[in-house]
Amino acid sequence: MTILENKHYSLDDIGSILSSNEPISLGSDLGASVLKGRAFLEDFIERAEKPIYGINTGFGSLCDVRIDTDQLGQLQENLVKSHACGLGREVDHDIVRTMLLLKVLGLSKGNSGIRMETITMLIELFNRSIIPVVYEQGSLGASGDLAPLAHLALPLLGLGEVWYKGSKCDASSALDAEGLSSISLGAKEGLALLNGTQFMSAHGVKILNGLSHWMPQAEKVAALSLDAYDGRPEPFDDAVHAVRPHDGQRETAARMRSLLEGSDWISQRKDHVQDPYSFRCIPQVHGASKDAIKHIASVFEREVNSVTDNPTLIPEEDKIISAGNFHGQPLALGFDYLCIAVAELASISERRTYKLIGGQRGLPAYLVGKPGLNSGLMIAQYTAASIISQNKQLCTPASVDSIDSSNGQEDHVSMGANAATKALRVYENYQKVIGIELINAAQAADFREGKSSPTLEAFRAEFRSVVPFMEDDIVMSPVMHNAVEFLSA
Repeated sequence: MTILENKHYSLDDIGSILSSNEPISLGSDLGASVLKGRAFLEDFIERAEKPIYGINTGFGSLCDVRIDTDQLGQLQENLVKSHACGLGREVDHDIVRTMLLLKVLGLSKGNSGIRMETITMLIELFNRSIIPVVYEQGSLGASGDLAPLAHLALPLLGLGEVWYKGSKCDASSALDAEGLSSISLGAKEGLALLNGTQFMSAHGVKILNGLSHWMPQAEKVAALSLDAYDGRPEPFDDAVHAVRPHDGQRETAARMRSLLEGSDWISQRKDHVQDPYSFRCIPQVHGASKDAIKHIASVFEREVNSVTDNPTLIPEEDKIISAGNFHGQPLALGFDYLCIAVAELASISERRTYKLIGGQRGLPAYLVGKPGLNSGLMIAQYTAASIISQNKQLCTPASVDSIDSSNGQEDHVSMGANAATKALRVYENYQKVIGIELINAAQAADFREGKSSPTLEAFRAEFRSVVPFMEDDIVMSPVMHNAVEFLSA
């Protein structure tokens, strides 16, 4: 059992909770915050002489419509049903689980007025692996991730669809199977469930935590490519990077030196004076992306520890304030930046692949015996180039777009949800390109006499247990899938 506490959670912490597959529960401190927030809200409503947005009024441009006290629960239920307007591809189950966890963390801080009964139902969905069906399309990234979060909330009411024990079914059926009863919403609860940035944030958690695994893998692949290409070691000398001391650059250079230590190839006499940029500038390019990703991670870590629904309860000051913490601009900008940073890691990888198959430096054309009869890895590079081109298209920023909605009331939106879904595509594309580079790097190394470093030889041997040397042309698609799976492990 993982006890959620009133503390700062890193992205690693979030990842650990998700990967542990342990049930979660609220610690006593967060439980007390939830109860305090709800008691404050109910008291405030009783005392209020003026309308309070979303609590006893309509939503969006209907904010001036006053709702009778006996209809406040119906108002919230109607909100959830009417806003469940998602379309497109279903969101991956791991992202939906992350949305549930982040929603619990955000609502448990005492600034949302949620009832314990409601937050307990979210926890039950998470713990019992009842995964709401959520769709990618529908959020403008402001006013919260309204449509995706509405689909996330529907099962609490016994509505919508879920994935349960490997099958899609009505939410009511899954609740019945687990002996759970749907709930009725109280004042503000629908709004608290739908306002927030958890759709965007969950995508960021997946990508950023994934990159903490993939970037070291990509560096290992880059080092093997360099060595198989008979690259020079001098560009990785710390003296070079000490005079331009960007953190990521210097860190990458040190990592390359470590990976190449003990290689016969890197230390042998070189006939060429310089390597192409895609090899020589690995520290500068990989390092710049590292620094960008580090900054972006700090933005997302701050977000997952924040309260992002509306209105915001401030019990200590006896205030309920309608404001804009649901606006996804910090995340939208972060995702657009992330797209560029990850796309560049993929781009330089494809360029190394291109060089490896070029028949240079004692390597056969397309890294195969009998080129001409065999096409070797020619078209694998085409695939990488196609993916790179797609990434460039996906790097068009979403955050510079906006559109008027809700009859002009919501007149500037972040489009952060679109930024999130395209960032996920760029990240998935990056994995494929690195997998293709590994195939080429290992194949090139197999044509060399002698050995690379102990680290890289062990890496190559492990890969060869999954993907053997290609003597003649074979069907390549399964090989490329296997390479990606190998690097993912």
